[in-house]
Amino acid sequence: MNNPSDTARLTATGLADRLLAGDPRAIARAISLVENEAPAATELLRAIFPHTGRAYLIGVTGPPGAGKSTLVDRMTQGLRARGKTVGIVAVDPTSPFSGGAILGDRVRMQAHAGDPGVFIRSMATRGHLGGLARATYEVALVLDASGKDVVLIETVGVGQDEVDIVRTADVSIVTLVPGTGDEVQALKAGIMEIADLFVVNKADREGADRTVASVESLLALEAYGPERWRPPILKTQATSGAGVPELLDAIDRFHARPAHDGEARRRARSESRLRELLADRFLEHVAHDVLGHGEFQALLERIAARAVDPYTAVNEIVARTLESRGPGPGAGSLKPTTATLDHVGIAVGDLEAALEFYRDALGLEVRPPEEVPSQQVRVHFLPLGDSALELLEATSEQSPIARFVGKRGPGLHHITLRVDNIHDALARLRERGVRLIDETPRTGAEGALVAFVHPASTGGVLVELKQG
Repeated sequence: MNNPSDTARLTATGLADRLLAGDPRAIARAISLVENEAPAATELLRAIFPHTGRAYLIGVTGPPGAGKSTLVDRMTQGLRARGKTVGIVAVDPTSPFSGGAILGDRVRMQAHAGDPGVFIRSMATRGHLGGLARATYEVALVLDASGKDVVLIETVGVGQDEVDIVRTADVSIVTLVPGTGDEVQALKAGIMEIADLFVVNKADREGADRTVASVESLLALEAYGPERWRPPILKTQATSGAGVPELLDAIDRFHARPAHDGEARRRARSESRLRELLADRFLEHVAHDVLGHGEFQALLERIAARAVDPYTAVNEIVARTLESRGPGPGAGSLKPTTATLDHVGIAVGDLEAALEFYRDALGLEVRPPEEVPSQQVRVHFLPLGDSALELLEATSEQSPIARFVGKRGPGLHHITLRVDNIHDALARLRERGVRLIDETPRTGAEGALVAFVHPASTGGVLVELKQG
């Protein structure tokens, strides 16, 4: 069974409302949806986005062993003493061998575990480069919407490719440690360009002053005018908290710069995220709607064999994409939708009793039952030529099917129409003012793209569109 409207509606209303009220369980649930790229995550982010933009995002990056986690812990302590609520996003690397990650930052920050003004979440990179996880920006939005005054983002700590933080945070702190050649690494990695503040942590170690002098010499190579912020270099001992109040004061000074400086960074951040989303959506459209099954892999093989160059291949894909979209919404000439009946969903109060009719009395073939834990439902598909019946039985009183049966009794729940191009079908419906539950397709059972149309526009029947 494909989920109709309940999950999306619950996410956009109930979960979002609890999140905006600062409910820690709702925050945790929302972050899990975002991390797992669940279909409901988009609806949630749409609902909370107007309530974001109030938190100050502080990025902390630097090489492994620089004491970033301890520094974040001490910064949190100082921010709480100043009356600020804090969200912490700690990103850990994913193993390329096992696919797992040791999410240990919450263990290192146990002092804040019982503080309702602090929410800590560890995340795995899941192979994403740049020092952050793929969903870090969206997780920061969730913490922002929940009412946190400050969001601290601690990067992986790989040392040479953590430039994503400058596109995510309002202020970027580069943490160095004496005696390990970090100043050379900073120059080599280009970290000099992303730092708004430098912190030489473990400043009680020998070589701390030499590290400060090395970074100062690198900064001297840049021309800093009166209107350009010159990154200060601060010394801290995160284990004791020494120097952390001065670090927080420096962050406040950076935050107090002219408003247009901060706005420029926020615009750049929005542009970067918009480009990423456009790229992802375009690739999804190409994979599902433009190229046929296996065509992408075949194209890769042709490029590897030098039968075609990648530049020509890209131009061909773009040309085919434009052709598949036609003149676009609003042109009044969108192609008619070609659809066939895929299946009819029937909600039942007692699955076995229903099978006595369909299976035993009529003699219809019945596929093995399928449990759908996310929807708390058990289903049986009964093939009928090129279509099927889908019998739906709730496995919990909280199931959408249980609520449907309790309110309306057993009977027709939805019909599913298979379409050639779900994007074109939705564009046609939008052009005619049809009320949609899913504005954009999402992944349903067996990897198919699905979208639901509201019964208010279909004569009272829940209609599902399916491609694939």
